[in-house]
Amino acid sequence: MDLFEATRKKGEEEGSFIPLADRIRPERLEDFIGQEHLLEPGRFLRSLIEKDQLPSLIFWGPPGTGKTTLAKIMARSTRSHFLAFSAVLSGVKEIRQVIQEAKEQKSRGRQTILFVDEIHRFNKAQQDAFLPHVERGTIVLIGATTENPSFEVISALLSRCRVLTLRSLTAEEIRRILARALEDEERGLGRWNAKLTPEALKHLSEMAHGDARVALNALETAVLTTSPKVDGQREISLPIAEEAMQRKVLLYDKEGEEHYNVISAFHKSLRGSDPDAALYWLARMIEAGEDPLYVARRMVHFASEDIGLADPQALQIALRSMQAFQFIGLPEGELALAEAAVYLATAPKSNAIYLAYEKARRDVKEKGALPVPLHIRNAPTKLMEELGYSKGYKYAHDYPGAIVEQDYFPRELGPRSYYQPTDRGLEKIIAQRLEAWRRKANRKQ
Repeated sequence: MDLFEATRKKGEEEGSFIPLADRIRPERLEDFIGQEHLLEPGRFLRSLIEKDQLPSLIFWGPPGTGKTTLAKIMARSTRSHFLAFSAVLSGVKEIRQVIQEAKEQKSRGRQTILFVDEIHRFNKAQQDAFLPHVERGTIVLIGATTENPSFEVISALLSRCRVLTLRSLTAEEIRRILARALEDEERGLGRWNAKLTPEALKHLSEMAHGDARVALNALETAVLTTSPKVDGQREISLPIAEEAMQRKVLLYDKEGEEHYNVISAFHKSLRGSDPDAALYWLARMIEAGEDPLYVARRMVHFASEDIGLADPQALQIALRSMQAFQFIGLPEGELALAEAAVYLATAPKSNAIYLAYEKARRDVKEKGALPVPLHIRNAPTKLMEELGYSKGYKYAHDYPGAIVEQDYFPRELGPRSYYQPTDRGLEKIIAQRLEAWRRKANRKQ
């Protein structure tokens, strides 16, 4: 009997309630769902497990993505002694105790994997206590954290560990986990004869936002609070799933008309400079389970199309909000998107870049690939130089203010004026600058 079987048997004997999320943990690598970028055949972590060459690791990722489960599977697969404790409940005294146990295991020729949940909650002195034992190989340390280890784990310890990033589970992966829990009669809910309607399954898998523990806890609540029908089956409908998840389904079909209606309302609220309405529609989408990165991409698009050079910072804000969300995830990452939405809504608006590019594209489509004028071609070889490439080119930096009158369009097209800056935001300054350059060029003619 190994550690995991003993723990499960002890819980059953004592009559203690073990949550479904803990009971249903897979015990083999083949049964683990998600994190293919680490665990597919030939991938880094899988290769280390199969070769039994585990270094100390830091698992960094959102809650419910399998950090604890994966550490236990690694211990089982490598026949290592497994010790686990939480940084919330333990201190230096407990560290000494587990290190002593690890030393005893090492004296018997057995490796110890020490799993530290929420390692970012340990202070510097507590983290320092691991260093000599990691270096000597007394323990293989696996730390789990939802926070950026670059900021939360001391550099000395971080340099001795490999950081692996775990991703939020997809809705499809959570569906598979829920289906397994419903079928498993020994550890799951199979003996309850429960069935999820398609709408309920969709709701639980999407509203969990990538957290398998949240989905499993809601599933267990739904099953235990549902009375069986005459035939003994418990049917989990959408209202039951909503109650168990404590989140209602909003009218929002991500593949239907309402999806386009709501994103349109969001876009138009931004364009109309109404930050309050923009926040409302943003919340509607996020709470309904829309992919937040889809919303972030739309804001990046909006910053280019509807703000442009009136406030070039808008594009940076939109991009940074997307990066921040990828960095933090749900739910905290929503605030980065909200900040960007308010900034975009209150920024000066201009579609001059959009209009200018459309004009340029129309000329390209109508006129085709017109030849590049010889004087603005490059002349890297003597032959090209003899053919007139670059002949007559005026190097702007040789002229006052780096401004020189010169033809840059194909001769067949002639001069064009695509970009017409507005008098809003930075574009007002750009317009003044362009006008001054034109006046200067006209005086020289």
